[in-house]
Amino acid sequence: MARNKSDPGYPSRKDIIRFIREAEGHAGKREIAKAFNIKADGRIQLKEDLRALIEDGTLSRQPSKGFVVQGELPPVTVLDVFDRDTDGELLARPMKWESESPPPKIYMAPERGQGRGPAIGIGDRVLARINRLKDGTHEARVIKKLGLGAQKILGVYRKDGKAARIYPVDKRAKSDLLVDRNETNGAKDGELVLAELMPAKGHATKLARVVERLCDVEEPKAVSLIAIHAHGIPNELPSAVLAEADAAQPAQLGKRTDLRGIPFITIDPSDARDHDDAVHAEADDDPKNEGGHIVRVAIADVAAYIRPGTAMDREALKRGNSVYFPDRVVPMLPERISNDLCSLREGEDRACMCVEMVFDKSGAKRRHKFMRGFMRSTAKLSYVEAQAAIDGAPGEKAAPILESVLRPLWNAYEALAIARDRRGPLDLDLPERKIELDEKGRIASISNRMRLDAHRLIEECMIQANVCAAETLEQKRSPLIYRVHDTPTEEKLNSLREVLASIDLSLAKGQVMKPTNFNTILARAKDTEFNQLVNDIVLRSQSQAVYTPENLGHFGLNLRRYAHFTSPIRRYADLIVHRALVRAHDFGKDGLTDVEADKLAEIAEEISNHERRAMAAERDSVDRYLAAYMHDQVGETFHGRISGVTRFGLFVRLPDSGADGLVPIATLGNEYFFHDEATHALVGDRSRKGYRLGDIVEVRLREATPLTGGLRFELLSDPKTISGVSSGGRPRGKGPKDRKGGKPHGSKLGKARRRK
Repeated sequence: MARNKSDPGYPSRKDIIRFIREAEGHAGKREIAKAFNIKADGRIQLKEDLRALIEDGTLSRQPSKGFVVQGELPPVTVLDVFDRDTDGELLARPMKWESESPPPKIYMAPERGQGRGPAIGIGDRVLARINRLKDGTHEARVIKKLGLGAQKILGVYRKDGKAARIYPVDKRAKSDLLVDRNETNGAKDGELVLAELMPAKGHATKLARVVERLCDVEEPKAVSLIAIHAHGIPNELPSAVLAEADAAQPAQLGKRTDLRGIPFITIDPSDARDHDDAVHAEADDDPKNEGGHIVRVAIADVAAYIRPGTAMDREALKRGNSVYFPDRVVPMLPERISNDLCSLREGEDRACMCVEMVFDKSGAKRRHKFMRGFMRSTAKLSYVEAQAAIDGAPGEKAAPILESVLRPLWNAYEALAIARDRRGPLDLDLPERKIELDEKGRIASISNRMRLDAHRLIEECMIQANVCAAETLEQKRSPLIYRVHDTPTEEKLNSLREVLASIDLSLAKGQVMKPTNFNTILARAKDTEFNQLVNDIVLRSQSQAVYTPENLGHFGLNLRRYAHFTSPIRRYADLIVHRALVRAHDFGKDGLTDVEADKLAEIAEEISNHERRAMAAERDSVDRYLAAYMHDQVGETFHGRISGVTRFGLFVRLPDSGADGLVPIATLGNEYFFHDEATHALVGDRSRKGYRLGDIVEVRLREATPLTGGLRFELLSDPKTISGVSSGGRPRGKGPKDRKGGKPHGSKLGKARRRK
């Protein structure tokens, strides 16, 4: 007898999924219908059910297997935290995923009552428990962070009478640790220590032993040390690495091109300790290129000192890049290399890789060539000194070279700027904050970094040199590592469109997305109250830049091919590109090896992970410095902008310091607030009033915890009516308690504040 949906014998979707999962052979529509004896009208219904299961991501179709169940996540698995969505929530993906379909979206849930902390960030690897939500997305709760290893804990050692305890710096830690009295390692009260767990031996409180004493937690260097150890960043150079560096001898001219007659200069921040790039420009005297320019970019020849397979090379790959904190730098290379032999010091001979580029008067590149050279920097200038000279106030060092060196550079830059504007890279306006420390290592001031034409000049010269490296290696059919920035995903674009629609801006559908599409939106938002909001959400909509041997282009720069060549002192990717150029041009025997060429995909993935690790550590240290800076301002009120809207609360950013703090959803008021994804708002289910991404609000600082970098605010502004709210009262994204049938969010604190 034929079965249809109204027939009690018609299979449920769960039955269909179970059959497909357990099928040993081909599982097509015919096999499913035969298994459940579905005929006639029932087959029409089956077709609709299968289509729905494909659309919601449950099934996919493969020619050889028919229908297959999309990859399913186990209850507990290891995740890589790789991105944030437009609401600022961390996204993760499984470390292992065997399905041909894309892995499901996984949100990292905060610990209840504590909110997002800097301890988990992009680039971290965690063991997590997975819950599938009603809307088909997944939520992960951290069981343990794997950055330090499963059994390592970073915390503050405290004496408690006869007992001693360690208080973890990770705000997600459930409890403190009891230190075995024979395992203190001489730790003193208030010291930052690295500990490892011991067998419980019947204790309710976990036991730990101190394995390393770092410093007093009140010392200024504790802030960056916490970030270094929390993210597993290698900090101590092995003796074999130091020995190799000490034994290194300065490179000689040999067969190199002698460039010492060219007046290269370095332009860097005033506090720079190493100088890995130098520039020079002159007018092209070729009558066929009237008004054209010759631009040279010389880069420290790190490949001459860091040979493949050596101790220094292995350690550099292990680090991937230098990591920058307000109070220190964790370098990729030993100082003997980075600050001495490979630093293009003023008046000293140095080995370099140089690219000579010829541009026409409108900035279009006509040709280029690479040289392995020997150079001598004529002058070391800061960005401010170089800019002041061009603006008519040359200092003592800049005055003698103003007309002969600086003016030709600026003339060339004006042509390059024409080409840049014609190319149309993504034009985000994102203020970069600089933290100045006093003699005691505490924040003295926070200011926005200046953006001068001197910065843009060097930036554009470096971009052009990087493009030349990629083009040359492609032409030579040489393997290389690209720096790629993929186009935004359709999912992120749709999310961006929803936010823009809520402020009467639109991003067109159905066309090939280019940076100019975003620049149009950014231009419309400029000089409006939504300028910073739009810049933030456009940034969040972008894919993450990575290293890969496969060329996907660079969307943000609007370039078809791009490789990092200009900073081999601080990025391993650049060192690989240098070696590839040496090999492609037969510049020496220290080029890219066959072994390296075969492992480029593995190397690219490793250094991409190290870059994310460094970014997370740098962000964590800034969060802790800001929390320390704000500690004395607890109880004060501020005006800020809502920078993130999540299922567990609001994030508010203060304009002067850039500090972000959490307003927990439980403190918002005496009604249930739900997260409306379409409007990026938290909305009261009865009043339909709430708070939206980008709103300017007044807050009171309730808590600042320097140890964890956490800030907690109380919201003082009243909610506003939110238009375009999803219907249904309690849509996707309920808070943790509400998903399990608990009472709605709201608290006595919120109710008391409303009564005021």
